[in-house]
Amino acid sequence: MDNTTAQLKVLVMGVGNTLLQDDGIGVHVTESLRSEAHAGRVVGDPDLELVDGGTIGLSLLPDLEDAAAVIIVDASEIGEQPGTVRIFRDREIDQQLSGKQRTVHEVALADLFAAAAIRGRSPARRALIAIQPGCTDWGLEPTPDVLAAIPGACAAVTNLARQWQLEVSADA
Repeated sequence: MDNTTAQLKVLVMGVGNTLLQDDGIGVHVTESLRSEAHAGRVVGDPDLELVDGGTIGLSLLPDLEDAAAVIIVDASEIGEQPGTVRIFRDREIDQQLSGKQRTVHEVALADLFAAAAIRGRSPARRALIAIQPGCTDWGLEPTPDVLAAIPGACAAVTNLARQWQLEVSADA
């Protein structure tokens, strides 16, 4: 019996415009995850590929198509208090992105997923970690409520990636 476990590489794409306060929260979350990774990973941490998706575009399609699993972190209108974090999975993402969109990159994200689906190359596992923005006016820092959501969003990313890793290991 082989003692190696199947390893699932998870693409984590933080999107948003860091010049527009809370709009850039996805990028801030991936930067925080990158800092944690440089500080030393804990044994058993999932293999995360961190990408700054910026304001997103079809140039990210190859990254998405090559991923077995993807977690997008983005500011998204979820009708909650600023800084609230919600996780959408698979078809829930499509429903969330087809609703009222507050940012241009939410439209681009829907297009990116649609392009991968049309080409038959969508990741098997998809999640959107949505953070309710408070203010998307000019500014380099997120508002305090949204800034305070970063640790919870980072935990959501790693917990979801660990869960997926366990599923892959169990299936191997």
